[in-house]
Amino acid sequence: MKLKLPVIIINFKSYKETTGKNAVKLAKICESVSKQYGVSIIISPQFSDIYRVAKEVKTPIFSQHIDPVEPGKFTGHVSALSVKAAGATGTLINHSEKRLQIKEIFKCVKLAKKYRLTSVVCSDSLENARKIAKSRPDFIAFEDPELIGTLQSVSKVKPKNVKEFVRVISKSNKNVIPLCGAGVADGKDVSTSLKLGTKGVLLATAVVKSRNPRKVLIDMAHAIK
Repeated sequence: MKLKLPVIIINFKSYKETTGKNAVKLAKICESVSKQYGVSIIISPQFSDIYRVAKEVKTPIFSQHIDPVEPGKFTGHVSALSVKAAGATGTLINHSEKRLQIKEIFKCVKLAKKYRLTSVVCSDSLENARKIAKSRPDFIAFEDPELIGTLQSVSKVKPKNVKEFVRVISKSNKNVIPLCGAGVADGKDVSTSLKLGTKGVLLATAVVKSRNPRKVLIDMAHAIK
């Protein structure tokens, strides 16, 4: 799947504000802002809401995780095929709240390619980012676990780390697209992230927990435009 860069990826996580009908409501807001401002906004709802959301919007949908398994006897696991069939066009892998071992990451990226899912692998360190790049995912998002959910962006708190992350990714595999995650709060954070060399952001709290998610998204869209 080819996406227009830069991208904004909204992780719905498992909040009440993004469950069931609320997931559809936020998805429609994301789609509206994306169309109005001509920016790429990707949404990542809970597994149980992927099919429901996919029926209501044309916005790209990424699952929040896949397990390193093929279809079979894996009760409770999430296969790449299942999220693809539900309507997802991509997937997050190794989010800080759903960690995987390096070998599992490699297998998940391979499965994502097999089922034509865009892969966004999260990394909590430069060292891991270097290793992950060898699996050839589509995107790698740099996240500092300490900043997730704090609305303190890593691009603001640790800009040198973000810049070094971009350099590391470029050197390891120039075809992998770097993203900035963890604590992205507003348009200024988005702008800073892009200036540091990333091609988009991965966030949740600033939009999902906002009383006015449309306003936050518009601010971010302006930063990209």
